[in-house]
Amino acid sequence: MDCIQTRKTPIADAEIGHRAARSDEDNAAVAAQVALGYARESNLHATPWTAAWPTGSAGKGYELPKEERKQMERRRFLTLGAAVAAPYIVRRDALGANDRIRVGVIGVGNRSGLLIDQLPPEADLVAVADCYLKRAEEAAAKRKAKWRIYQSHLELLEQKDIDGVIIGTKEFQRVTPIIDACKAGKDIYAEKPLTLYIAEGRALVRTVNKYGRVLQVGSQQRSMAMNQVACEFIRKGGLGKLAFVQGVNYAGPRLVVPKYSGDPMPSGLNWDLWLNQLPMRPYSAQLHKSPIGREFVGGEMTNWGAHGLDQIQCALGMDETGPVELWPQPEGPEGSIAFRYGNGVTVRLEMPPGNDLVGGAIFVGSKGVLRLVRNDFKTDPPNLIKELPPVEEVEKWNRAQWQAQYHMQEWLDCMRTRKKPSAHVEIGHRSTTVCHLANITRQLGRRLKWDPEAERFKDDAEATTFTTRVRRKGFELPADI
Repeated sequence: MDCIQTRKTPIADAEIGHRAARSDEDNAAVAAQVALGYARESNLHATPWTAAWPTGSAGKGYELPKEERKQMERRRFLTLGAAVAAPYIVRRDALGANDRIRVGVIGVGNRSGLLIDQLPPEADLVAVADCYLKRAEEAAAKRKAKWRIYQSHLELLEQKDIDGVIIGTKEFQRVTPIIDACKAGKDIYAEKPLTLYIAEGRALVRTVNKYGRVLQVGSQQRSMAMNQVACEFIRKGGLGKLAFVQGVNYAGPRLVVPKYSGDPMPSGLNWDLWLNQLPMRPYSAQLHKSPIGREFVGGEMTNWGAHGLDQIQCALGMDETGPVELWPQPEGPEGSIAFRYGNGVTVRLEMPPGNDLVGGAIFVGSKGVLRLVRNDFKTDPPNLIKELPPVEEVEKWNRAQWQAQYHMQEWLDCMRTRKKPSAHVEIGHRSTTVCHLANITRQLGRRLKWDPEAERFKDDAEATTFTTRVRRKGFELPADI
């Protein structure tokens, strides 16, 4: 109770070892050490998806002090290791129809704030974790909430009274807490885009399946009745033979990482946890606020593209596969690409961004055209679809900014029934993979052949290197899945 009232982070038993979160003094010392020899390789095209680091007199890049890393890894093992031996662990007896579902939130940024405010009434938010304590404390104060507040997500995952977690971290940070949550026996609502790169997604699917968790990706259009009706109509041949699909020409990430300047580290920030899988580097206020290089994000291609391309996947019945060939369209708008599925349907990403089509696409068939957007669609000729959802099912999605309450409700329902939600992990991985493939095609600037079953490029070793990345020690993907 003292920790709830004072907003201090509960401390684990010293016998177990110190938590992953560092003190401000430790963070400052780490930043100072790195700053002495920090450098970045700007020619990223020559070394795709990797980070170049300066070498010291010993010929090694910077790493955490050995003893500190050992303690952190020991805590991770002690916290989550027991779940490995019992992959289908449940925190308490199976949830009954009248049980309150207790939820924690990992990463309390803008999107998580909206999700917190839209949490369905049958769930109780009891704890939050954020590597920047100030942000978590401000979120609690704004809502006059008495949540337990932690700096390390591992501490939150230790709590036996938490049934599920909402993970709204930045995309390069997302997979680590999802995997840790699976091992701790928690169900997960994870924001999109689900991953930073393709191999990360497949590891995530295997982990979720291994531990029997319910994971709902924040692709809320999967829960919107208008989108469901339109996608089913297309899948069942309502438009006849499809000639092509037009999608938005989403912008990708910057190919060269900006040179972020070093700044004094704010109190209460664990920079090590914030960097997650990325190499250690000096603290930068600009980087902390808005990481924009491809090392951190996939640009609008993985942001809004995770919605628009997900709707294309859904409408074409491609939820568990993907395109087989991708190529640049030099005759189209700058950066435009196209891709083809195994059934012959071609998708052209050539429509300008900045309109309501950003979350959908235009489907052109022998019987007509369907323009699909978020929570709505139009057909030509009109009235191709005779049976529409009730007005209330449509209007309810317009009552809050970036509405997700009913998508989260489905997640809670599936936590009780143990059924797969409409945007389960395989769907999220496959849709995000299409986004990654589009970015890779645009960057390499040539035709690529993709094997969606093996999830690798055919006869193209260079392109295949873009499907994975080097992760920092202590944040590796599981080796046993």
